[in-house]
Amino acid sequence: MIAPTLYVSRLLPEVVMSALKTRFTLTADPGDAPPTPSALLAGLGPAEYAICTLTERIDAALLRAAPRLRVIANYAVGYNNIDVAAAKAGGIVVTNTPDVLTEATADLTWALLLATARRLMEGSDLMRGGSWKGWEPTQLLGAEIFGKTIGIIGMGRIGRAVARRAGGFDMTVLYSSRPGSDGTEASSWGRPLELGEVLGRADFVSVHVPLTETTHHLIGDSELRRMRSSAILINTSRGSVVDEAALVRALEDGRIAGAGLDVYEHEPAVLPGLLRLKQVLLLPHLGSATLATRVRMGMVCLENLEAVRNGRPAPNRVA
Repeated sequence: MIAPTLYVSRLLPEVVMSALKTRFTLTADPGDAPPTPSALLAGLGPAEYAICTLTERIDAALLRAAPRLRVIANYAVGYNNIDVAAAKAGGIVVTNTPDVLTEATADLTWALLLATARRLMEGSDLMRGGSWKGWEPTQLLGAEIFGKTIGIIGMGRIGRAVARRAGGFDMTVLYSSRPGSDGTEASSWGRPLELGEVLGRADFVSVHVPLTETTHHLIGDSELRRMRSSAILINTSRGSVVDEAALVRALEDGRIAGAGLDVYEHEPAVLPGLLRLKQVLLLPHLGSATLATRVRMGMVCLENLEAVRNGRPAPNRVA
């Protein structure tokens, strides 16, 4: 039998690539870097199935150029990079990878929170630069975490996982979430409040919402003004949920104390103002970056492709 054609936009972990190659014929050899527009078109055009990542914009024009395409398996939980309406109109199934990256992203959220609060990168730079002269009573004084209040914006799977971890620090958990999106567990992990109240009462604000038209710049100038001057903002969701220019102004003016960011509005570009600020910790989109998680994400994509290929409903269909 001739294997069906598959386009994989980025190089995935070796075990995932091996599994894909035993079941499909690849239309292109994926690389580490995002494909150019011409390479994306050339690879997707003849494909029956596709696995893409958040770096690839799959729009209506591109979908029209891929008449054989049956399934797009997005290697992520979010799928704002895909024109879902156009895919649905063309009879193309779109899937994502929920659940498998929840714990890894929650862990990374806490790594950012702890490192930003305790100024760990500044301390590391001091050591590596050979500038440390010894212990000082007032050196790199950071913020306490134990017993403080964390505000979670978006109480979905990842938000709840972050809230569970807050229990180990004896923190008060406040959250703001869309009606009906927080699941049955949410109230057992925190107290629901309006967004403005959460922002005004939290020592740490952690953002965990998908990027949609309604969440674009959800955290803007007015929201940042609601936060405490001692508060720290953490974002491991999507860059455009936070107005980065407004964030820079708030940090420069001392209206909030710091920020830990794993995502950016125009990745891989980072707003120069963020790079200049010592009270900002910047990571290169590492939320799900553990080997086990990235392998599971690939296998979930494969399960969705195989389901449709064999006439079954895709387990993680979003459109």
